[in-house]
Parts: sequence; C-alpha cells; structure tokens
Amino acid sequence: MKKLITFIFAFFLCYSVFAQQSLSSRATVKSPEINPDNTVTFRLIAPKAMKVELIGDIFNDPDNGGQGSAQLKEIEGVWTYTTPTPLEPELYFYNFKVDGLKINDPNNVHIIRDVANIFNVFIIGGPRADLYKVNDVPHGTVSRVWYDSPTVGFDRRLTIYTPAGYEQNTKTKYPVFYLMHGAGGDEEAWIALGRTSQILDNLIAQGKAKPMIVVMTNENINQEAAAGESSFGYVQPSMGASSQTKTVPTGIDFIKAFPDIQKFVESNYRTINKKSSRAIGGLSMGGFYTVNVSKENPDTFDYMGVFSAGLRMNDQSKDKDEAQLAIQFSKKPKLYWIGIGKTDFLYSYTKTMRDYFDEQNYPYVYYESEGGHIWRNWRIYLSEFVPLLFK
Repeated sequence: MKKLITFIFAFFLCYSVFAQQSLSSRATVKSPEINPDNTVTFRLIAPKAMKVELIGDIFNDPDNGGQGSAQLKEIEGVWTYTTPTPLEPELYFYNFKVDGLKINDPNNVHIIRDVANIFNVFIIGGPRADLYKVNDVPHGTVSRVWYDSPTVGFDRRLTIYTPAGYEQNTKTKYPVFYLMHGAGGDEEAWIALGRTSQILDNLIAQGKAKPMIVVMTNENINQEAAAGESSFGYVQPSMGASSQTKTVPTGIDFIKAFPDIQKFVESNYRTINKKSSRAIGGLSMGGFYTVNVSKENPDTFDYMGVFSAGLRMNDQSKDKDEAQLAIQFSKKPKLYWIGIGKTDFLYSYTKTMRDYFDEQNYPYVYYESEGGHIWRNWRIYLSEFVPLLFK
C-alpha cells in the first residue's frame, strides 16, 4: 500500500512539474493583436536581435506576389510593429525575419503549410472573410481517405468534405464537386489554405449553396499522399516532389487515372450519379486539369470552374482540343466559370481561352479580380463558384 501511495505521489509530482514548465513557457506578449479599428500590432521578444522585420501578405505588394515587409521597433527587448492603416477583411499570412533568419511568431500557434513554407495566420472578419471563419453553424465532416488506383498501381489519398447532416440523413444522396490544387500542392492544400470546409459550412448554412460532397484530390500522380502522410515518411515537400514519388506506368497521368477517383467516390459515398450533379474545378495546374478532364469526359460534368488557368493550344494538340471542346459544348454544360487576377502570370492563357470561346460562341461566366497568383484570389473564386452549383 505504501508503495502504491509513493507511486501516486511521484506521478502527480512529475505531472505538476511538467504542468508548471508549460505554464512558465507560455506567451508573455500578445501577437498579433487585432485592434478595435482593425489595425494589427505584432510583437516579438528578442532582446539580442539587431534587426527584426515583419514579412507577409498584409502589405499586398503586387510586384512581389502580394508579399511585403516592414521593420519593427525595439523597446526594452520587445520589437513591435502596428499597421499604419486598418486591414481589410481577409485571412493573412506572415512571418518574422530576425537578423535575416525567417521564423514563425512564437506567440501565435496558428500556422499553415504551403508546399515547404510555414506561415502564421490570422483573420480580420468582415463581409467575405466571414466565410473563412469557423462560425456557429452546422459543420460538415472532413475525412482523409485512401482509395485503390489500379491505373497507377498503388493506393492514394483524398481529402473529402461531407456536409452537415450527411451521417444522420442516411437516405439522402448528394451532388459531388471535385476540387484540385496547383503545382506544389497536394490533397491538403484546399482544406488548409483554401478554407474549403469553412466556406462550404457557411454558404450552406446561409442557404446560398446546396449541400454537397467536395473531393479534394492529389494530382501528383506518382505520390501516395501529402508529405509526411505516406510511406515515404517526413520528407521535405517541394514543387517537384521528387523525394516522395513512386514509379507509375509509362503514359499514365492524372487525366487517365481520374476515373479511379470517381469510381471510388461513387461506390463509397451517397452520390447522385449523373452529369447535372457533378462539378469539377481547380486552381493553376488544377485549372488546366479541369479543362482537360472535363473535355475528355463530356458526359460526366455539367459544371467547370477554371481558376487562374486557361488553354494551352499548340500545334500538336490544337485540332484535338478544338474537337473535344466542340463535343463538350454540344452537350450544353450548365456552367463554365473562369476566374483570374489582373496581374496573374497565367493571364495570357485565360485570355486565349476567352478569345477562343468568344470566337466559337461557347457560353461562360468570367470573373476578374485584383492581384495575381495567390490564395487570396482562389478563396474568392471558390466562394463565388460554389453558390452557382447544382441549381
């Protein structure tokens, strides 16, 4: 009995020590602090630093991919910067740079990965940005699921959003939206950086969007899954992802393997399996795949969303592209939606697509935003496109 009491005492003593350690290492300054007027104050304790900078998209520099920087001022070892003007409602990314070394804000535990970069994040609420917040509404379920892809020869992973009530409404079937990332991304990109589940939850709760299943794919056909989520372990993600790839059969690409995804989804989820209840969309590389997957499967999708992409019509593929598009539009799709930023480096591809569609009298909806090839735009495009689906 004495041994048991001694053990219990020792356990709680150790627990207390670790708890006190956690308490003693907690944040001692508030950063970021969103002020009543929507200016934002950033703080970092670095008494030995010579120079501290804030870098991020709060500066919205169009010549630097939306990024910019400002120097913090030091008082008694605490470096501080307050934005000179209020920030517009938006989800913002930032880091500190201390004597040339980029670090995360130790007082902000909220971070997002974009390929191999880690950013701190915060949200200024307001009109559209309220869609990016977790609000007091019914919430859908986000699942990471594995599917067999016989076309590539190994299992691969998807991120799937099912709307609020999916588990309870066991006889209800739902339309499906296949959503694709850009180069360097994976099946985690849209759910983290794109705020897909928050946007869908909020739009559905407001009655502005139909309840739907959203399937977020990994178009890197020689990957099993996102970095750290596959049998390759904690490899460093990269734009090429060469360190985490498998051998696939010659001539196999995402377009040829896409039917494996559709088959899995329609076999394992309660889906409405007809053209009018399927949508496909994506950003950049995913936008190009949207164009190609949909025109090669003209009886599969009634809704296409092309974000920051377009047509690559060259001499080798021009005749085939034109023939496939002619067939696709002869099937009278319900919506072909195109979005691009005014300074996006892929703007010319979008213009090529629009010029050709205009020439052929192919109907489409066009949305042009400020800025370039950035997540700020792709969240806008998602929140504009989703309410138009499955009407």
